[in-house]
Amino acid sequence: MGNTSHRRPAADVRAAIAAERRELAAVLDGLSAEEWEAPSLCGGWRVREVAAHMTMGFRYSLPRMARELVRARGSLHRMTDLCARKDAAAHGTSELAAFLRDHADHPWKPPVGGIEAALGHDVVHGLDITVALGLGRRVPMDRVRILLDRVDARSLAFFGADLSGVRLHADDLDWSFGTGTPLSGTGQDLLLVAYGRRLPPGHLHGEPGDRFVAPGK
Repeated sequence: MGNTSHRRPAADVRAAIAAERRELAAVLDGLSAEEWEAPSLCGGWRVREVAAHMTMGFRYSLPRMARELVRARGSLHRMTDLCARKDAAAHGTSELAAFLRDHADHPWKPPVGGIEAALGHDVVHGLDITVALGLGRRVPMDRVRILLDRVDARSLAFFGADLSGVRLHADDLDWSFGTGTPLSGTGQDLLLVAYGRRLPPGHLHGEPGDRFVAPGK
């Protein structure tokens, strides 16, 4: 079925964002020192770099963002990586959790994609942490549904997700996308696939599953 439902009211999406940030802040508060140093699903980033990156939009003004982009020689990817590493080293873990909680209602959104993209940023980066750590957190289904309904060819290309020859089928809600060999999993795990992530073993079911498992797992 894929991206067929109507767009959600902006107020509903903003409420989902605020709730997600507060819930993730509570998760971060409960992490051990070892978990903060553990690798996430974001290649090359530990949990602390992901948390720092998630809060960058709240803490950086537009002029500061522009200066950081110049320092990174115009590469947005290089800029976000450098800033995440610098901020992860500069701030304590309790600070990083507080940044997320204290800015739950902040109106930040990415340069493209609108308010739904802001929700996707929080949900997927939260899963980068909780799935990598095996915490078993389930994102509320209404938030997952909002994001799955936004999956299309353009979003797959943006996140570098190659779903050629694969049909995604959620086993916990009525959603499917693509054509080809079936690949099933929870909606939140398929959302990670659609955002270009590779998952630990055991999350996905179907012949194409090995394509989406993290190396070395």
